Amino acid sequence: MPTLLDNLTFSEGGLIPAIIQDQASGRVLMLAYMNRESLQKTLETKETWFFSRKRKKLWNKGETSGNKQVVKSIDFDCDSDSLLIQVSPKGPSCHTGMESCFHNTLFQDDQAMFLIIQQVVNTIKNRRANPTESSYTSYLFREGIDKILKKIGEEASEIIIGSKNTNKNELIWEISDFIFHLLVLMEVKDITISDVKAELVKRHVTKVGDLGE
Repeated sequence: MPTLLDNLTFSEGGLIPAIIQDQASGRVLMLAYMNRESLQKTLETKETWFFSRKRKKLWNKGETSGNKQVVKSIDFDCDSDSLLIQVSPKGPSCHTGMESCFHNTLFQDDQAMFLIIQQVVNTIKNRRANPTESSYTSYLFREGIDKILKKIGEEASEIIIGSKNTNKNELIWEISDFIFHLLVLMEVKDITISDVKAELVKRHVTKVGDLGE
């Protein structure tokens, strides 16, 4: 009986490339290959399984290291000959210990914008763990939550004032200030970007492909 896997086009060697992407951050974690058997095991276990072209055998990501990848979705491209697999990683995806296998830069014209929020979060965490006298973020943590809340209130007022003006750049500046202080508060309260995204999914995504109001 035909299955969904029959829609896919495997190479002559029986393989199909699989791009692994972090569902939360959108970052590409790795590229590996699957054959029909490893893809079937991936679907059954909801963990990534691949075929090693060097060892000629199946392997389960994280089986040894514990850095497993919980599968959230699998899509295939318009030619049906490559996969995009979104996962929730349980540790680094690269054998070097890096978050992504794609950590060597050949060319970069600018920072990837979709990563900037997480980069700001990482900086905030570092300033909390390793405070310095010259750091404004460290100063906020030293002053405590009342100071942080006061700044959030001030920045919210600045957004209201900026919205009454016609200077778009000024409003962007004030919104950015507000978001920064909000991220500091989230760090204090142990709330992550993923927590907020999960709440938005619960509120606005009622089922696959059906956005709520």
